[in-house]
Formats: sequence, C-alpha cells, structure tokens
Amino acid sequence: METKNYITPLGYEKIREELLHLLNIERPEIVKIVHWAASNGDRSENGDYQYGKKRLREIDKRIRFLNKRLEFAEVVDPATRESTDQIFFGATITYCNVEDGQEKTIRIVGVDEINIEKGLISWISPIARAMTKKRIGDEIDLETPDGQQTLEILDVVYEEIIY
Repeated sequence: METKNYITPLGYEKIREELLHLLNIERPEIVKIVHWAASNGDRSENGDYQYGKKRLREIDKRIRFLNKRLEFAEVVDPATRESTDQIFFGATITYCNVEDGQEKTIRIVGVDEINIEKGLISWISPIARAMTKKRIGDEIDLETPDGQQTLEILDVVYEEIIY
C-alpha cells in the first residue's frame, strides 16, 4: 500500500496540468511523428522513428508516475486550517539559528513541491520532521552537515501558498 502524498492545492494543480499537457499535447504530437516516420519504410535506421519511440516511452513513464502521485494525493489547504502556533503540514515557519541569530522562513509542502530557493521544504525533510508538533518559542536541535544547530521557532502561520 502506498503512503499518502500530502500536497497543497497549488502543487496538486501543477501536477494535474503537467499530466494534461503530456496527454493532450506532447504525446499526440510524438505519436504523429512516429506514425509518419514508420510510413517511410526501414525503421531500423530511421532516426525520427527511433527517437519518437524512445520519447513515447519516456512520456508514458512520466504519465504513469504522475497518475500515481495524484492517486495517492491528500490535498491539504493551509489557508483553511485553524490558526494555531503548532507546526503541521502547510505551516509557514519563521525560525532563528540560536548560535548566529540568523532568521529564516520556510514552508512545509509536499514532496513534489520542493523549492529550496523559495523556502519550500518537504514534509518528510529532517528539519520539517524535527519541527512538526513544535510551537512558537520551542527550540529544536538539528543535526546538519555543518554540525549540530539549535533553532528557535519564532512564528507559525497558515496561509495560502503562492509560488
């Protein structure tokens, strides 16, 4: 049995859009090319045919993957969550590194939505797991590649995630 794929509404929509694009636009175009290339005769040395068949396999594999992700998706909308100072999926967290005082803001999102530059981290990442169920004012110890860090949670909000 597959585990739940927690995801925000925006993340779900992005996966759905990619799936529809592959099904309705990319795949039909490649099928046309393969059909045309096959009609030209010898398929063993036909580059268009060989590439087209390879690309079809890649598209079909991606379609199966996206279908599975959507099948097990559990859409959680942070904007509709009751206000709380406890951290769960969808939280936007501001924390500070106790040692150097540097503040950072992150958002806990689905595995398919990760974007480190935008502060979007997976709910199964070490920092998200360490913060889950913690509250404003709590400190957590986190083992990082740079060594042990102590982080203090400064703020927790639940709002619509736009990226």
